[in-house]
Amino acid sequence: MDVVKPIQFITDPLFDISGQVYLIAGSCGGLGGVIAKSLAERGAKLTLGDLNADGLERMTARIPDSIAQVIDITDETSVSGAVARTVEHHGRLDGAINAAGVWAISLAEFFNETTFRQCIDVNLTGAFLFSRAAARAMSVRGGRIINIASVSSFVANPEYAAYASSKAAVSQMVRVLAREWASKNVLINAIGPAMTETQVTSTYLSDQNSRAKAIASIPMGRLGEPEDIIATILLLLSAGGRFITGQTIYVDGGRTLV
Repeated sequence: MDVVKPIQFITDPLFDISGQVYLIAGSCGGLGGVIAKSLAERGAKLTLGDLNADGLERMTARIPDSIAQVIDITDETSVSGAVARTVEHHGRLDGAINAAGVWAISLAEFFNETTFRQCIDVNLTGAFLFSRAAARAMSVRGGRIINIASVSSFVANPEYAAYASSKAAVSQMVRVLAREWASKNVLINAIGPAMTETQVTSTYLSDQNSRAKAIASIPMGRLGEPEDIIATILLLLSAGGRFITGQTIYVDGGRTLV
């Protein structure tokens, strides 16, 4: 009679990120905070970057092997300084995740020019400066870069002229940079969530008509949650994502299908 052996659980090396060093921009935001917590729970060493100095202090107190760095991703000196401090403190940089961004919507006819420019500056120029600074630090050993895009890089919603343009540009930028950096094994991708429940969207979603409209646009019938993107983050940072670059992966409950 065969003896049935108990199942032995293993840690899959394809998705193991323990000991890896990551810099996260926008760490105090709804998405960035969940990303930071999830990576720390899996043994990563983090530099937490954000404009919110008080928020960073609270976060680093809760996350072991992390340091705080005030960072303005629209400022090249600030971004380069965050990368340099990460390498100085942790010894290297294995990956960089950009979760910083501005969400501004209005009918184009009435859109404030200053707000429009800010949206482009933070969401696009900031993503470029952050990605380039990280890639420079990874040019010898290779590494992974992830920018948070949006379903708005693909679908066309009224009132989204600034935001959608900035996120569509991020997706195309990722494609170009992937071509430039592939030979150095610096892999860069984007993730496009659907409308997600965060502090940024809370005011908009507090209006029941706006909330119902957002939910109705998603075939799965619910809004996104920050935790929904974690598995994709882990894939792109780990050995499992070693042949993926230049992609925008939509984690959207089917939003881009309609």
